[in-house]
Amino acid sequence: MRSSNLEVQPLVLSFVLAISFSVINAQSPAKTKTAPAKPQAAAPAPAPAPTIDWETLRPEGEEFSVLMPKGSTFETSKEPYHKMELNTRTYLSKGTAGPVFAVVSLSGIKSNPALYTEMQRMNSYVDAFKTLFAPKIRKDAIARLDLVGNKTLQGNAGREYRMTLADLTGTVQVFATRKRFYSILYLDTKKDAAVQEQFLSSFALPERTNQTTATANAPESEEAPAPPESNAQKEKAESAAKVEETPHGSEPGKRGPVSAGVLNGKAISLPTPEYPAEAKAAGAEGVVVIQIMIDEQGNVTDARPISGPKLLQETSLNAARQAKFSPTLLSGEPVKVTGVLVFNFGRPLG
Repeated sequence: MRSSNLEVQPLVLSFVLAISFSVINAQSPAKTKTAPAKPQAAAPAPAPAPTIDWETLRPEGEEFSVLMPKGSTFETSKEPYHKMELNTRTYLSKGTAGPVFAVVSLSGIKSNPALYTEMQRMNSYVDAFKTLFAPKIRKDAIARLDLVGNKTLQGNAGREYRMTLADLTGTVQVFATRKRFYSILYLDTKKDAAVQEQFLSSFALPERTNQTTATANAPESEEAPAPPESNAQKEKAESAAKVEETPHGSEPGKRGPVSAGVLNGKAISLPTPEYPAEAKAAGAEGVVVIQIMIDEQGNVTDARPISGPKLLQETSLNAARQAKFSPTLLSGEPVKVTGVLVFNFGRPLG
């Protein structure tokens, strides 16, 4: 009996130890191996915008002053344009991809109201600028200009355009003085409104005073005659300017319309007529004269053709009806105005 008890005790002890070990394992939290966290690379800070080091340009022989990035270049040349030779001066600052800061100075089309309007002179200069400037920035690229609106600077007439040149876009402002034409522009692949505004707003011109008399033969420095018109074209325009529309249904005691002759130069907005495909195919060209009536608010209320090729009259009428003028005052009161708009169509290309 004694020896039997001694044999059972080791078995009981082993059983108790096994149960204790199981309880301890159940109460202890499980340990898992975790990989050490990799340190995350800090996001690179955005590069600060480069600070532009400006300098003031007041070139000798020019009428303007402007803030231009230091290190700008200057180029002068004589360029053929429609049987004329224009004097060009280009003040330019540009990088490989942009931005582009530029002032283009042109002369060669004389300010002569006796021969053509200021709007015709402005249009010729804008076309010359667009043609001559583009290759300096993007070879073989064609510049596109979209009119934003009219502008004035110290009495000098001007306009603002949205310009696209290959991968560059931006703003162009143009102004015509009596001696020169200026185009100031900012182009870039991405927009920086603050830099553009700082540059464009720094452009300054002297105040332009009104001329009381037209000096058709007075010489002006660095100016050449305007594109010649045929005698027949001149006679048509001059005779049309003398046409006065008889007011129909005028009420007694009310002023009739004031006759103002050729009105192209007085328009604050005048669309360029489209060249119809039919007219191009037929080789139609020449001067179209449209008689218009302007109300007291400056809106065109009536338009009719006076002379010119039939194929070009409808497109000229459409442009004339969209013209806008400032109200005309007579003794402090707004009045109606009658006159003509003259559209000159050159020989179609192609």
